[in-house]
Amino acid sequence: MLSLQKASTILGAFSAEQPEWGVRALAAHLGVPRATAHAYLAGLTEAGFLRRTPAGKYRLSWHLAEMGAQLTAALPWFPEARALITRLALEVRCVAFLCILEGEEVVATIRERHPDADIDLPMDIYLPATATASGKILYAHAEITPRAFATCTPSSITSMDEWRTEVAKVRRLGYAYSIEEWVPGQCTLGVPYHAPDAQRGGTVVAAIGVQMSAGRYLREERQVRERVLSIVREAEAL
Repeated sequence: MLSLQKASTILGAFSAEQPEWGVRALAAHLGVPRATAHAYLAGLTEAGFLRRTPAGKYRLSWHLAEMGAQLTAALPWFPEARALITRLALEVRCVAFLCILEGEEVVATIRERHPDADIDLPMDIYLPATATASGKILYAHAEITPRAFATCTPSSITSMDEWRTEVAKVRRLGYAYSIEEWVPGQCTLGVPYHAPDAQRGGTVVAAIGVQMSAGRYLREERQVRERVLSIVREAEAL
């Protein structure tokens, strides 16, 4: 049976840059036998998440768009947040993202990449909470204590003392960063996003931010941080 995590990995492989996959290419991408890749694709097609093209390749199904529309219709702040992600990607020339909490899972719901961004668009849908800027923000504001620590790189947080120190810093500064804690050679900066009708109450509905190479981030940290904070605060004030 195709696990939810495996299904999310496969669906996440489809993007604007790679809108369709053949069995051979997907098998190589995932590092699995062709028969296994074919079974994955066939199962997701039968479930309605993929469709097969006349050329024998696979694309995302419009059923996903319908499901997405139903989901976002219940979030009145989502269209404004999507526009904000586009603006961040364009103005900071990077990968921009929006993440939300689903229970205790950190879910990347929107990502956009500027053509000049110096990293590829990440494919992960579920992110390690303790190793990402989004996870730090969402867990800090939801007051969630992690059950375990994701050791993704040598820089990842691995103890409760480190975590408590990090959460206190996030609350004090109003933003979070991950310097090669999730992906070697990459950094993320995230800020809390407040729904327009909840600004005064301080309810955080998402984490919004940017992702880029560690080299660029460390060179331009102050400028990137000030630009991202300015763009998000301006959007929230509208």
